[in-house]
Amino acid sequence: MANTEPATVTNKQIIFPDYVSGFPKESDLKVTTTTIDLRLPERSKSVLVKNLYLSCDPYMRICMGEPEPLSSSLFPPYNTGEPIVGLGVSKVIDSRHPDYKKGDLLWGIVGWEEYSVITLSPYSHFKIHYTDVPLSYYTGLLGMPGMTAYAGFYEICSPKKGETVFVSAASGAVGQLVGQFAKLMGCYVIGSAGSKEKVDLLKTTFGFDDAFNYKEESDLNAALKRYFPEGIDIYFENVGGKMLDAVLINMKLNGRIAVCGMISQYNLVDPDGVYNLVTILYKRIKVQGFAVSDFYDKYSKFLDFVLPYVREGKITYIEDITEGLESGPSALLGLFHGKNVGKQLFVVARE
Repeated sequence: MANTEPATVTNKQIIFPDYVSGFPKESDLKVTTTTIDLRLPERSKSVLVKNLYLSCDPYMRICMGEPEPLSSSLFPPYNTGEPIVGLGVSKVIDSRHPDYKKGDLLWGIVGWEEYSVITLSPYSHFKIHYTDVPLSYYTGLLGMPGMTAYAGFYEICSPKKGETVFVSAASGAVGQLVGQFAKLMGCYVIGSAGSKEKVDLLKTTFGFDDAFNYKEESDLNAALKRYFPEGIDIYFENVGGKMLDAVLINMKLNGRIAVCGMISQYNLVDPDGVYNLVTILYKRIKVQGFAVSDFYDKYSKFLDFVLPYVREGKITYIEDITEGLESGPSALLGLFHGKNVGKQLFVVARE
């Protein structure tokens, strides 16, 4: 039977025109339409995918800035005039790679567009084997954010039952999981977030012992002392700035800090200073930044750990989903104003 699929189709894209300083605006991203051939050249080793779900993540703001030697090794800057790149869940349309065939599902690095041609490299993409859970979870709970929470909490912080844990940006894609992992360990967990709705979510849905709205606290040091009178064993750092400064003087002896992100600093031309660094010495605090890509070799171990909890309903995951490729820019920029509740992503196509 002849192939009835059209050889060429339109391909809507979100283009990155130029580097950004300060808070990005929707006008910093452009929607355009081009065409793409749905059949790969015979000698290609690439995979052509149809993108289903695309992920909005805070690190993407770093990639929007002028190329800078310090950050570029971990977060390569976007190429101007090309689609921005992020993580997504996709379906294989055509493949010249032996590991993938038409109809396979995968998650990994793709362009913000309807169709992408991807070149595979180690840990750049992962085949999806479990479809008894929502596919969108592979942008969050079962993808990069879930792996980030797992690596940062278990591998970096080495938690013990009964320890005190503080999570900032606790209702986000990563924070909501760190808190639940900590509760599964038998830890005492407090989270901070930026609205009453998010604070209530932490306490009623994610099972945190308590939570507070950092915007309502004029003195973060006093707030932390209120919730941690004996100090903090583990801090999962997502925000940086004034919160980090207050946490440092509330850490316990031999406390551990996993530095996952610093979203409060990404849009600042002049970053906030941190003044209590000497407490790292006095209290023998371990502070470690990490990249989730360093831990992708443990991805199958992570799935073995987390999937039973998901299936048993012992882990809850909240997503904030918008519809259509055109909704991507506003969804992404909303992250930097705290508009999202849970993991932010958008649907490009359902199948």
